[in-house]
Amino acid sequence: MLFVAVVVVFTGYCAWNLWELHQEYRRLLQEENKARVMLADEQQKFRDNQRVLDRLRNDPAFVALVIRSRLGYARPGELIFRFEQTAPPAANDR
Repeated sequence: MLFVAVVVVFTGYCAWNLWELHQEYRRLLQEENKARVMLADEQQKFRDNQRVLDRLRNDPAFVALVIRSRLGYARPGELIFRFEQTAPPAANDR
């Protein structure tokens, strides 16, 4: 009778450990999937940055466009007009 009780307890303990290991395995799979999605996003950003860098190295027209738009430079004789953004009127101001 004692042997049967020991076998039942041991079997229950093994089953409980197996269930916990399965739960941990599922959690790790979910983390892996999230990491794969993040990796794919970062790889896409890297490819985009590589394309921009390649254009900056090899396309003078693109370089001029970036300098003009981001730094606000102008060619000789050009005027730059800057308009400040204003907040739309609040609903109770109308």
